[in-house]
Amino acid sequence: MQRFCMAFAVAIAITTFAGLAQKTPDPGPYKVLKTAKVGGAGGFDYVFADDLGRRLYIPRTGNPGRITVFNLDTLEPVGEVPNTSARGAAVDPKSGHGFGSSKPVVMWDTKTLATIKTIDVEGGPDGILFDPFNGRVWVFSHRAPNATVINAADGSIAGTVDLGGAPEQAVTDGKGHIYVDIEDKDNIAVVDAKTLAVTAHYDLGGKGGGPGGLAFDVKNHILFAACHNPATMVIVNADNGKILAALPIGTGVDGAVFNPNTMEAFSSQGDGTLTVIKENSPTDFVVEQNSTVRLPRRRRPEGVQAGARWCRIRFPFSR
Repeated sequence: MQRFCMAFAVAIAITTFAGLAQKTPDPGPYKVLKTAKVGGAGGFDYVFADDLGRRLYIPRTGNPGRITVFNLDTLEPVGEVPNTSARGAAVDPKSGHGFGSSKPVVMWDTKTLATIKTIDVEGGPDGILFDPFNGRVWVFSHRAPNATVINAADGSIAGTVDLGGAPEQAVTDGKGHIYVDIEDKDNIAVVDAKTLAVTAHYDLGGKGGGPGGLAFDVKNHILFAACHNPATMVIVNADNGKILAALPIGTGVDGAVFNPNTMEAFSSQGDGTLTVIKENSPTDFVVEQNSTVRLPRRRRPEGVQAGARWCRIRFPFSR
């Protein structure tokens, strides 16, 4: 996997490096306020911001792997989940259990960060999603099984799903539907969260290829598939798969999110840019901003060296 980082919720974190040359941001509502050093050897992929728990989880691959944890408001370190080489993290606020997409999957107590158990899974855990519909964690893999579904309350495995291709990011409507972008098939898989059955595949129709990020306007049932080639945000009706629009984004996308408070979709890219797309109405979308905080090279190699940093971009809905 040649991936950049993804981090969303109340804050978006994008990876930077020591010696970063920061350019003046494009005019727009968002700007970098503060950076904090992560430090230590090992790369990171998905970065998870827990809004309710006010913590930021940064899974670190390498030896030893660990999940470093920061205070979401102050950016100060608060501890780590040791001995786990995970790609992503997810939290169930009801049970107070956290999960890392490692092999085996690690399950921890979100208050103490103590490991509760490890869960043996097949495939190569990568992306991860908590679905509040039935309190389950979805762990995604490019090789079979494409998804392993875990009960968040006790860590038992509920089942596996063949998604018909290599999954990247997934979203949920919280009402029984999971949507997953399938990178090698240029489509979005629709999954019944109750039966664990794939019910449809929405083809991106050549408007975008290799989707690496997926955002969701739950209220209006609109999906935002952030793609590699061409580098576009393909906007899709979640009910029927109809393509509504396709807008340009930066190159090397690896994550996307939608903010319902501002009606904006965000995508983070490996060229160091953050694209903001405004939903003026369910049929009207425009590129609102492209940040120009860039890396000295287009794409990092797998593994970030000691001294790596991440930066926080505060949004109007952040605390």
